[in-house]
Amino acid sequence: MLGLLSPVMRLIEVPMLAAQRRFGIQKLAWVFLTPNLLLFALFAFLPIILNLVYALTGSDQILLRDRPFVGLENFGTLAACENYLDPNSCEKDFFWRAVHNTVVFVTLQVGFMVGFSLITALVLNQKIRARGFFRSVFFFPVLLSPVVVALIWKWILQRQGILNAGLEGLGYDSFLWLLDRQWAFGWSVFLSVWAHMGFYTLILLAGLQAIPRDVYEAAVMDAASPFRTFYRITLPF
Repeated sequence: MLGLLSPVMRLIEVPMLAAQRRFGIQKLAWVFLTPNLLLFALFAFLPIILNLVYALTGSDQILLRDRPFVGLENFGTLAACENYLDPNSCEKDFFWRAVHNTVVFVTLQVGFMVGFSLITALVLNQKIRARGFFRSVFFFPVLLSPVVVALIWKWILQRQGILNAGLEGLGYDSFLWLLDRQWAFGWSVFLSVWAHMGFYTLILLAGLQAIPRDVYEAAVMDAASPFRTFYRITLPF
């Protein structure tokens, strides 16, 4: 095996030695970084610059040469609102509605995910039966790709999905879970929490297991209540 690899390694050695002589050892790292930096610039920095340029030009044309420069006029249009808490009062209501939905989504998603992850970690940190199995079950959704998560829950929530089939079997009417605005938003928060909660549960569980046991033993000797133990020991640590 080594005999087969030796010619290949010698072929690689030739351009490497030439690069070392040309650029020097100190600058050789940039030779390896340049392809990644070019790709990053092409797919990250260039779109940001293009978005900024388009934001400073007007009309509905795609080509930049057909778009006149308007400066900050577009930003002024976005800021034209009678009441910033009411997207319907804004000239560009879709933008402010998107901002409103993003703020609400982040607030609910982060709050529920941290809360449920902490509760789950506290339960899984106890001596319960099949603790390893339940840890695997809660972490399993993290291993799924976003496409798989979307297909699974579309199969459950669509008009002829499993959830509506269960409701009809119980004598209730089916519901358009993915078409109603309020329900769709709520399910979006739920799916994000469901898909990512296992990762944060694992982190919090590792933190809980790192807390020294003698601290809890001292709390028991001092007759501290479970809530006081959690508030004074578990949460700070």
